[in-house]
Amino acid sequence: MSAPAGRLRFTDALRVATVGMRARRLRAALSALGIAIGTAAIVGVLGLSASSQAGLLAQIDRLGTNMLTVETGQSLSGGDAELPNGAPGMITHLSGVEQVAHTSVVKNAGVYRNPMIPEANTGGLQVQAASVNTPAVLTTEVRTGEWFDEATAGLPVTVLGSTAAERLGIDRVDLGARVWLGGMWYDVIGILDPSPLAPEIDNSALVGYAAAQTYLNHVSVSHGAPQAGTPTSIYVRAATGHEVEVQELLARTANPEAPVEVNVSKPSDALTARAAAAGAFDSLFLGLGAVALVVGAVGVANIMIIAVLERRSEIGLRRALGATQRQIRTQFLAESILLAIIGGILGVLTGAAATAIYAASKGWTVVIPAQAWAGGIGCAILIGALAGIVPSIRASRMPPTVALRTG
Repeated sequence: MSAPAGRLRFTDALRVATVGMRARRLRAALSALGIAIGTAAIVGVLGLSASSQAGLLAQIDRLGTNMLTVETGQSLSGGDAELPNGAPGMITHLSGVEQVAHTSVVKNAGVYRNPMIPEANTGGLQVQAASVNTPAVLTTEVRTGEWFDEATAGLPVTVLGSTAAERLGIDRVDLGARVWLGGMWYDVIGILDPSPLAPEIDNSALVGYAAAQTYLNHVSVSHGAPQAGTPTSIYVRAATGHEVEVQELLARTANPEAPVEVNVSKPSDALTARAAAAGAFDSLFLGLGAVALVVGAVGVANIMIIAVLERRSEIGLRRALGATQRQIRTQFLAESILLAIIGGILGVLTGAAATAIYAASKGWTVVIPAQAWAGGIGCAILIGALAGIVPSIRASRMPPTVALRTG
């Protein structure tokens, strides 16, 4: 059955709309390229943002949200405060506390690759004494080697944080790996993975408290007797669901005489805030993607105007054979939209592929939000329609006699 007068079947309209694209394939491809770039930028930005947030939140879940830190603050006189030596032990007795580890910054001690390096060139690294259960509480893995135990904590051995190992040029632990620490050689027995919940560990060379006291003179006096230096940071694992009540008691428990000189924080809150802020720059990159789409729209509009001028004879012949203004208008508008749809689909596929490759390299879950690909294709269709309106109207209003005479 033939189509009603003045109307084309969908298949016929689609075939007519693709005549120009099939005849000038390179021009059509270049026209769609601008749309593809803009769409790929939009999908890539939203996809990478969603994937990075998913990866960070998954990392938070693995690390746990029940760790709290107690750190030294400032005294009322404005100087650095100190935590009592007994603070870790007192915190251990709190109801709802499951694990406690602690570290202490060893002042006036640096770590270097060899003794020839000037003392001022610290590279931002520090030396810390650490309790033997520190990696377990921080859920930080030993990448290579081993952590010190009760026996080796009193020996001149060290475990390097991930950043410290990188800056010292040590990537593995083998026989003879050592660093110049506190004026003497220390054997390197282990290297840690990055510690997201305690980033200060990453740029530290860690030693046992007994070793710090014996070899680095890291000593404090408590009740008239010398002891290892006072803790700088205390890491507390609270029972799940009891984090708030434990957090409220930590400052008063760690330093009953001066709780205002104690800082208590929840590291996972900082990571969660970072996840929320991961899309802070999305608007900038989405703006760049929008600019690329606008440029693509201008390119499509320009191509369609040129197509109308080049195909005046075709327009005149079709009008002379009975094609209506609506059919001519539909032909060129459909061609513009098809160009934009092709560009949009290619852009979505490119953006999704880029997101998948980058997310996989970071170990993230690949997430492509529905609004990314649906919005990208929707924007492409809208831009194609807007870019094709003026050329299609211009083509439909061209008188057949003028078109045939000037074709």
